[in-house]
Amino acid sequence: MLKKFFLLKNFKNIYSKNSDKKKIIKILKEILNKDSQIIKSLGKNYKNNYKTKQLFKYKKSSNYRLIGMGGSALGTQAIYDFLKHKIKKNFIFINNLQNNQKKETKKNFTNLIVSKSGNTIETIVNSNIVIKKKDKNIFITENKKSYLNILAEKLKAEIIDHNNFIGGRYSVLSEVGMLPAELMGLNTHNFKQLNVLVKNKKFFDYIVNNVASTFFLIKKKKFNSVIINYDEKSESLFSWYQQLIAESLGKKKKGLLPVISKMPKDNHSVMQYYLDGTENNFFTLFYVHDNKVEKMKNETILSSHKFLKNKKISNIIYAQKKATENVFNKQKIPFRSFEIVRRDEKALGELFCFFILETILLGKLLGVNPFDQPAVELIKKETKKILI
Repeated sequence: MLKKFFLLKNFKNIYSKNSDKKKIIKILKEILNKDSQIIKSLGKNYKNNYKTKQLFKYKKSSNYRLIGMGGSALGTQAIYDFLKHKIKKNFIFINNLQNNQKKETKKNFTNLIVSKSGNTIETIVNSNIVIKKKDKNIFITENKKSYLNILAEKLKAEIIDHNNFIGGRYSVLSEVGMLPAELMGLNTHNFKQLNVLVKNKKFFDYIVNNVASTFFLIKKKKFNSVIINYDEKSESLFSWYQQLIAESLGKKKKGLLPVISKMPKDNHSVMQYYLDGTENNFFTLFYVHDNKVEKMKNETILSSHKFLKNKKISNIIYAQKKATENVFNKQKIPFRSFEIVRRDEKALGELFCFFILETILLGKLLGVNPFDQPAVELIKKETKKILI
């Protein structure tokens, strides 16, 4: 964790065992030294299954649609929303089934259709509804016979092989997220921060202490991981994180339930529960420093609230974040706090690396496979049986 990108305050007064920390260090080193495509995708040595020159003809487009479900779309949307200030292209994300879906008939789109299996039913349905004859299409799917692979050939579309060793929720720094990021005009090399982080002792300390603290809290039956998010541009980031945690760890009657709270709105609703309800929660506070925000109009502020004069919206939100920390500390509510110093590719790349490694480590400690999702397949099979 590099201070020029973001700061992290770890949980206070969490007395995890040294034996747990030693075990985490051992597992982390094994993970980093293992020949894993997921881990490779976090660093600069990973080779995407596309060439930059393949994308030249698609970069002329102004309007893009990404059609995918779960990890096929959430990571890319996190990139787009977090870094929108740097992006001049328009991206629409179709990542759910909706009745009366709005159809753009006047614009031509470049469609990115993403599905590892190539048989995701929601992606098939959405592709059928929104793709027009004049659209350009790029399919990212496994190199095997599937519905979407056959459709791509029929449409004479560009087909990019989805790495079959990287599951959707871990795929954000592979071709799944990096190809769209290139079309957005972003520097994809700057996302790949693992090579720098593994040489940084602070990174090891941060991740080991956070995983040890989280594991300690789980053993104390605190199963709700609540994200207190003070940055609206990070809402998609935590939708990605929510899938990562829930789908990777929720097995064998174990795991964490990730809950996302939008601040400061939720100060007026669920904060009452967080402060005075059941005590099976722990918290992650998240804030991004941003200077390009609205400022209060001094001439219309009443004298009773003169403390608001010369204040930006960011000043008020940050004060609310610090107030929450102070109250949590007084009530001994467990929390950690992220503050993002710079909103750029490197900061977001570090966050992706941190959360992915943290999730894998927690899976190993809990004795579950962090890479599969067997229960989800039950719903898919049952849905198909009903439709047939």
